[in-house]
Amino acid sequence: MASIAQTTVPRGSVGAAVREQFPILESTTYLNSCSQGALSARVRTAYEEYLDGWDANGAEWEHWVERAEAARAGFARLLHADPGEIAVTTSVSQGVNGIVTALDLKERPRIVVSEFEFPTVGQIAHAQELRGAEVVHVRPEADGSIPLEAWAAAVDERTALVCCAAISYRTGHRQDVGAIAELAHEKGALVLADSYQAVGAIDLDMRSTGVDFLTSGTVKYLLASAGLAFLYLRQDLLPELLPTQTGWFADEDIFRMDISDYSPAPDARRFDAGTPPVPNIYGGLAGMSIIEEIGVEAIELHVRRLNTQLIDGLEQLGASVVTPRDPAQRGPLVCVRCTDAHALVAELAAERIVVSSRDENLRVAAHVYSTEEDIAQLLRALEVRRHFFA
Repeated sequence: MASIAQTTVPRGSVGAAVREQFPILESTTYLNSCSQGALSARVRTAYEEYLDGWDANGAEWEHWVERAEAARAGFARLLHADPGEIAVTTSVSQGVNGIVTALDLKERPRIVVSEFEFPTVGQIAHAQELRGAEVVHVRPEADGSIPLEAWAAAVDERTALVCCAAISYRTGHRQDVGAIAELAHEKGALVLADSYQAVGAIDLDMRSTGVDFLTSGTVKYLLASAGLAFLYLRQDLLPELLPTQTGWFADEDIFRMDISDYSPAPDARRFDAGTPPVPNIYGGLAGMSIIEEIGVEAIELHVRRLNTQLIDGLEQLGASVVTPRDPAQRGPLVCVRCTDAHALVAELAAERIVVSSRDENLRVAAHVYSTEEDIAQLLRALEVRRHFFA
């Protein structure tokens, strides 16, 4: 098979150095990576490679399986984890559903979720009420933060799972998942960190975070499409976690084609499911290759500087920034309170400035390809729209 055509990106090169790989940036100020990463020429080429191989060779199952394993290894590298701790999924929903099917909710019926969670996590938790679960919500303070004391009050000896989003998709607040994991483990509970708003833009090390499970996917800061995600499971937990949600790619030998029993893989692959999303894996590998070549640490520092520029400018405009100023308490996403966020998003889109909104907040998400001029362009557009911040 031919390899994906790539333009070499010097490690640590960010902003202007990589912009030529993203055609949309020729005509658009794109600050919406919290919803969808910009499309690169490299990802487009990867999809074409998949189609060319299918057309030329028909079913390429051995190669497609190898691509799935390459994705597993790539996700592991991003987390400083072992490939055996990674399940390749189609979405965060699949991964979280797999986890809850492996939990004993009779002995420990409580599931704790925060108001920072994406609907997927909360909805799956409440679905377990059909199995006798008790779902407890941890709510933020007036400033939008969730103090550690609120978590401590919600987690008890009956808690099976604590769900703590690494970064709020609504406000940009960042949680200390390590501290949450520590207090949860003191009560014997397991911890899931939905990190979709972090992976690819914040350096995460599973050797030190302390969480038991982590989920994310490729549609945002990993610069690929929907339809590909992953689940990290702490290795020493695997022997005791047996999901009842499964599929043939979760079997210990996927080509044995045995329908007579349930023989899950010995590692995290037991949380895979059916046929993997092969086209999305091609795109996912291409998107991740850009992130790996540049380095997540370099991206994190770059975006932190841009967000400081943005917050400074917003405050000068008299806007109420919801996201904390302290870099340790925020991620790549900055939110600002608006009187009509949806209308403001539409007006900016008419000027080819792409951002997004959640609730009453305007959301701005810079990434590897963003520049100081992008932030300045947005601030100039917002300056003549100060009435949205009144």
